[in-house]
Amino acid sequence: MATLALLRHGQSEWNLANLFTGWVDVDLSPQGEREALSAGRRLREETILPGVVHTSLQKRAIRTAELALKELGLTDAEVPVRRSWRLNERHYGALQGLDKAETARRYGGDQVKIWRRSYATRPPQLSDDAWREQRADPLYADVPDESLPRGESLADVVDRMLPYWHESIVPDVAAGRVAFVVAHGNSLRALVMHLDGLSEDEVLELNIPTGVPLVYELADDLTPRSSHYLGD
Repeated sequence: MATLALLRHGQSEWNLANLFTGWVDVDLSPQGEREALSAGRRLREETILPGVVHTSLQKRAIRTAELALKELGLTDAEVPVRRSWRLNERHYGALQGLDKAETARRYGGDQVKIWRRSYATRPPQLSDDAWREQRADPLYADVPDESLPRGESLADVVDRMLPYWHESIVPDVAAGRVAFVVAHGNSLRALVMHLDGLSEDEVLELNIPTGVPLVYELADDLTPRSSHYLGD
């Protein structure tokens, strides 16, 4: 049996401000820092010690992992940390940086709900200029042009996340390491959809809280034997 621990990053500065964030690289709020430390304490209390950490390239996930490891008494010098854009948050396209309430007033709540909560509908896409600005970000220098999004649906996130699961996380789990995946609401929803065999309709009802570890015990074939949150 293998252990997999999933953690959505703590509250970010833009979560607090009620802005669409996506791939904009914002940091944790003070509450988010407390949530990250609390997650580390909960893992320590359950004696769940990561043998490897996987994060996105975004600082709110990286910082959450660092704080959780600190609370566990571990450093990234002691635990390998692997990072990939494939674990990034869903790309919200031209909505990024907009106030969610104002966007609902402008386009209508029903339309915004479709952009946010449907499975396959993409948000308004980045302009050419905005995409080129993203293309110039050194964080994504290794991402091919055709893979660098202008805006994603949840279905797109599933498609770009699953190769990382199979190629990078599965070998760590199969080797007996406790894998600690610190990512985002939508990239983790995509992973839970795969693990739990959720339908497209079922995953739309799934919400993963910030800063609360979700721990899976996996059978040898990596199917879940159990899963539970640590804390409220």
